[in-house]
Amino acid sequence: MAASMDSDRGRTSGPEMATSFGFRKVASGEKQPLVNEVFHQVADRYDLMNDLMSGGLHRLWKDAMVSSLAPPRADRRAFRVLDVAGGTGDIATRIVERGGKATSAVVCDINGSMLEVGKARAAKAGLGDRLSFVEGNAEDLPFPDRSFDAYTIAFGIRNVPRIDKALSEARRVLKRGGRFMCLEFSQVDVAGLDRVYDFFSFNAIPVMGRMVTGDGEPYRYLVESIRKFPNQERFADMIREAGFSRVSYRNYSGGIACLHSGWAI
Repeated sequence: MAASMDSDRGRTSGPEMATSFGFRKVASGEKQPLVNEVFHQVADRYDLMNDLMSGGLHRLWKDAMVSSLAPPRADRRAFRVLDVAGGTGDIATRIVERGGKATSAVVCDINGSMLEVGKARAAKAGLGDRLSFVEGNAEDLPFPDRSFDAYTIAFGIRNVPRIDKALSEARRVLKRGGRFMCLEFSQVDVAGLDRVYDFFSFNAIPVMGRMVTGDGEPYRYLVESIRKFPNQERFADMIREAGFSRVSYRNYSGGIACLHSGWAI
């Protein structure tokens, strides 16, 4: 079963994701409302479930992402980051805490429930002057051309129906020389680990979700969406096709997660 899933993932293309709600095929235009409902349901326990599902590894992956971004510590010039699908502010908080006082981040998310969690956390951490929260769609960002030094998205792009459109928008809002960074679950490349990972994902994660949030179905979708997402090479090709240069990727934990990077030219 695991081998057939991995094989299917290698063949999945970006356009197919627009009508794929996990393993279920839906009509064009139906995916986004369904995804929105998933995240309305899990917003309050989202980061807790990330800890449980990854054994805390997501924190290491996110720290590695921010280290690779290397926000400037000096305050000579402003460094402005757009964090898309980052409603709870997890990545954005790491970025502004790592960077100097001239580093700021705008969190853009289509889901208001996730944004409310992020706003509350930013206020509690005293970061309200460096973090802002905007409700918006990754496929049609409400920002001017070439207005950000970096664009980050962590574990969110697989939930966007038209990934090619989201990548095009990322390219549009980045300044020349701006950095695109995407952290996403990907295809396991270690023999044996793939079977263990599939067993845990399909059997344990929905049960955890039901115990913590009262409903396991949103987490069944999240697991299935990972299996349908394009593999590392295919997604890197999509980033290149969107107009980014020096595209590269780095696997974490045997390919369970992968950090993709590109530069706007």
